[in-house]
Amino acid sequence: MEDITAIANTLSTAGRPDNVPRVRPEILGKDDFLRILLTQLQNQDPISPIEDREFIAQLAQFSSLEQMTNLSKEFSSLSQSINATQLYQLLGKQVQIQTSNQSIDGVVSSITTGGNPQIEVGGNYYDPADIIKIME
Repeated sequence: MEDITAIANTLSTAGRPDNVPRVRPEILGKDDFLRILLTQLQNQDPISPIEDREFIAQLAQFSSLEQMTNLSKEFSSLSQSINATQLYQLLGKQVQIQTSNQSIDGVVSSITTGGNPQIEVGGNYYDPADIIKIME
């Protein structure tokens, strides 16, 4: 059986247009795993094909990889929900924010959620990580 790294190197450069970014071989996803598995099956020696145990082990690895990927997505979604809930609790509270050059006191009047959540204080938006004090 060929070395997985050699196959990954071949797959990351073969058949891709020049304008498509190349994936580093140490960062493989489930699509890469399937391509490697299919390449192994297509190029196996007909006299000594991949043993059943070996094939089943590779399928189990693929299943584990897919489950870990799904868990990672779910944890990311859960983390965003928790962060949004924590930010909602700041609405109407007096906070002190430290920016690179000044300290700002004010009431949190709104929040934005998503990939880059922010809080609005005094008509300006700030990163929640800039909060240094929350007052009742």
